[in-house]
Amino acid sequence: MTGVATPPPGWAAALGRLARYLSTDVGGGPRILRLSWVINAQKGGTALFVGGLMWAYGNGTPEAWTYLALHGTYGLCWILKDVAFPDPRWQVRVTFGGAFLSFALVLGPYWVAPWLLVSPALQPRPPAPLWLVASTIALHTFGLALMMAADAQRHFVLKHRKGLITDGMFRWVRRPNYLGEMMVYGSYALLVRHWIPWAILAWVWLGLFLPNMLLTDASLSRHEGWAAYKARTGLLLPRFR
Repeated sequence: MTGVATPPPGWAAALGRLARYLSTDVGGGPRILRLSWVINAQKGGTALFVGGLMWAYGNGTPEAWTYLALHGTYGLCWILKDVAFPDPRWQVRVTFGGAFLSFALVLGPYWVAPWLLVSPALQPRPPAPLWLVASTIALHTFGLALMMAADAQRHFVLKHRKGLITDGMFRWVRRPNYLGEMMVYGSYALLVRHWIPWAILAWVWLGLFLPNMLLTDASLSRHEGWAAYKARTGLLLPRFR
């Protein structure tokens, strides 16, 4: 049973419309590209980009190799996810202007972190302590597992029935996939040890992730059982009572 959805906050709705326009419609013209192709090119190309940086700057430090292994693996897992259970949001056709802005405003800035780590920009400085490296690996591993499992559950459940998903990965938090993604990218910023990657993530998380999560909440609020589900779950973190 469905009812009337609760309207999202006005600012979230406005940012959502702006994001959709900039990523899909800006500039007009033919819509040859899929948004997923743009995203996959950046994420799948990260290993080549970081490896190229290491070669260009002659940087073969353990931190550089660790970053390459983490971010490169994430990119391959993202493509695997898109092949096995694609997200309908990324299958839309976009203009060339939308593809360019998607890369320039969101996807491209993600590569600032490895450039800072591998290039001489932050040198000289002492190597990262082993506890920090271990923490980034642990955070990345858990975040990647959380994101992949949550996206898989959502895809296959909604393939067979519509409505709320209130069990499994969604039992305690409403957006476990977003939480996993944030943990993954947070691990990269943690390894770089500089404020710039965190500033880029703040822009993405507050300017894109938060409005999208609130818009999704508003859309799901029309389903029966929403009020009880929202009351016992957190948006990103479990509610402890």
